[in-house]
Amino acid sequence: MVLLSFSHLTPTHHCFHSNPLFFRNQSRIMSMMHHKNGGSASEPTSQIGFWRRDFLLFGLSSSLFSVFPSSGSFAEEDSKMVPFVDELNAYSYLYPVELPSKKLLFKWVESRKPERYSSAAPLSPDARLRIVSERVDFIDNLIISVSIGPPNLGLLKSKDKSTWAAKDVADSVLSDKSALRVTSSQRMSESSVLDAHSSEIDGQPYWFYEYLVRKSPTKTAQESNIFRHYVASTAERDGYLYSLNASTLNKQWDKMGPLLQKTVESFRLLPATEEYVPPFKDPWRFW
Repeated sequence: MVLLSFSHLTPTHHCFHSNPLFFRNQSRIMSMMHHKNGGSASEPTSQIGFWRRDFLLFGLSSSLFSVFPSSGSFAEEDSKMVPFVDELNAYSYLYPVELPSKKLLFKWVESRKPERYSSAAPLSPDARLRIVSERVDFIDNLIISVSIGPPNLGLLKSKDKSTWAAKDVADSVLSDKSALRVTSSQRMSESSVLDAHSSEIDGQPYWFYEYLVRKSPTKTAQESNIFRHYVASTAERDGYLYSLNASTLNKQWDKMGPLLQKTVESFRLLPATEEYVPPFKDPWRFW
């Protein structure tokens, strides 16, 4: 397998902002956690400021060079990434496999192999959003997943996707995603969007957002103070939203966040091949 090192890249722009507006400092997140635990800190406000297959399996096109930030962290200086291509659902992304300077090898397990939308399991019993692929690193507590689902028409009312606000796209995806056993109307309350923005890449809008999800409470801890920190990218095709989500525990965010950022920025919808099965060719809809 070919490993791709990004230490030599000199990008001209990036999708995720490398300033504090996007990757917020830990004090803000701790403030939110304090609030969830009954403290007096207020809920953080959402800041809305919030690549088509341009690389082959073993090569990258110029669009990759224009998307990565250069903030100087170890993750962006020497991380080795490899491409993942799902021809069944026609998308691709890069994911980290090694940090040579830290002598760190990621132990990825493909927990869900790519499958067509019709056979993929919903994220919750009454949700339409389905995970079509997923990989997990249990050692470093990392998850990268791709989900597909129709938009929430109550939030994205216009048929013109160029008018969609990034925060509304994020809320649409999160309204069908649940880590807790709650009703559809309650789902967004467990997820807090920290930031969202959009970027046009090869004529296609992509929406990027960052959010926290509170993990499920238990009988002994009714209000969980454990959060997963997510970054995500969403694109639309044929009336469906394709979303890549990458996450880790909040306490690991400073170390792993920049790597997950790279993965999310690399997410692209690809031109359809003979292997592609569109979501609307689905005989097993439940709505």
